Amino acid sequence: MANITASDVAKLRRQTGAGMMDCKQALQETDCDFEKAIEYLRKKGAKVAAKRADKDATEGLVIAKTTDDKTFGVLLMVNCETDFVGKSEDFVKFVHDLSDLAIEKRAKNLQEMMTLNLGGISVEQALNELVGKTGEKMEFDSFEAIEAPKVFGYNHIGNKIGTLVSLNKADAKNVDEIGHDIAMQIAAMNPIALDKDFVTAEVIEKELEIGRELARQEGKPEAMLDKISQGRLVKFFKENTLLNQDFIKDSKKTVDQYMKDSDKDLTVTKFYRFALGA
Repeated sequence: MANITASDVAKLRRQTGAGMMDCKQALQETDCDFEKAIEYLRKKGAKVAAKRADKDATEGLVIAKTTDDKTFGVLLMVNCETDFVGKSEDFVKFVHDLSDLAIEKRAKNLQEMMTLNLGGISVEQALNELVGKTGEKMEFDSFEAIEAPKVFGYNHIGNKIGTLVSLNKADAKNVDEIGHDIAMQIAAMNPIALDKDFVTAEVIEKELEIGRELARQEGKPEAMLDKISQGRLVKFFKENTLLNQDFIKDSKKTVDQYMKDSDKDLTVTKFYRFALGA
């Protein structure tokens, strides 16, 4: 067996970022062959990921990012088990590197994202390496991208919530301010859909049933339950669909009216919202 020195361990640690004891073990297992030791550590990361598959990963970071011309944007979330790791330098750098890579390569979906090259290896391999280094379960399964005339991203303080929203026009008056405001609106008010036409039939039926049951508990006549539940559904649409919500900066206007004040044809075409623990 080769003589493993402290400098060997330090060298491998610089190359991989793994812990000292893990580096020492990798060199011992591979007879001080650095290429094999690096591969050993990568495989160890995959094993750790599999071992902790049943753990909850509800901490982490959410990042929204757009190109400089705001025609393309991404929203991604990487989860880990603890806030300690979620705030660590290595984890924060990894997530920001992912967002930069996604913008650079204009990744359209998660499958495409996972195969991209990050530091000489695939994103999936890089994630496993970080798992091996931290010993925590990590998940990167939340990724969305939008290409449109104007795309805006918003990162809430602490990067626990992030949003991405697209507008159909790039030349509307004050479009940058409007886009930012709407991205903030989505973060604060958590709409479930763009408009009532985008709410699923399952959600509508659930709300109607809730409305009927509430009215029943209030002692309303059985013959009136359907009419009352329909009225409550209208209120549900107003509170939970983006275009119909009260604008957070001026509750006398809806989000749609706020946009129409700038340009009668301006509207939102798509949006996403990621939140840790949601």
